Amino acid sequence: MANIDAAFGFRPVRHISGGLIRAEEIPITASYNTNIYNGQVVEVVAAGTIEAATVGDTQTAGIFGGVSYTDPTTSKPTWSNYYPNTTAASDLKATVYTDPNIVLEGQHNGTGTAAHNFSDIDFAGTSGSTINGQSSSEIATSTSGNNNGNFKQIGISTDPENSDTGSDNTNAYVVFNTGFHIHKVVTAI
Repeated sequence: MANIDAAFGFRPVRHISGGLIRAEEIPITASYNTNIYNGQVVEVVAAGTIEAATVGDTQTAGIFGGVSYTDPTTSKPTWSNYYPNTTAASDLKATVYTDPNIVLEGQHNGTGTAAHNFSDIDFAGTSGSTINGQSSSEIATSTSGNNNGNFKQIGISTDPENSDTGSDNTNAYVVFNTGFHIHKVVTAI
């Protein structure tokens, strides 16, 4: 059966050692000019805040899980599934899954197979939906084994609707690759 093409970014599914999946709060600079979507890869910048990550960034902080802030128009506490660009709040706090040992599920943009297991692999795409806030990032299938990937694939998903390794859009499990996650690099940002 063909897989369903419905990219969702990356979602935490378990901890590699059986621990709890926990998120941290990290600030976003007021009026940052790029949307950040739920399930999107984010990076830490020198100001101690997060921004949307791009492929190959070596200071990735984790996966974005939403944002809370005081709405600058209504002065009401607000939680959003995504960060709307240029939000001029002074108390922007992103929920970020920062633990590099969290296993994430993502969707391949090509045919993902077990042959990709334990190979480094990148992500593709940094957009998403402003309606539901969900990222549309995917696992960049063609980058497997390029020795420069943000992730390492560790298995094929058990999702019955997206585990067909004979067709495109297979879901797979990944972890952050050594040297690309802020907790796995040897130099400061």
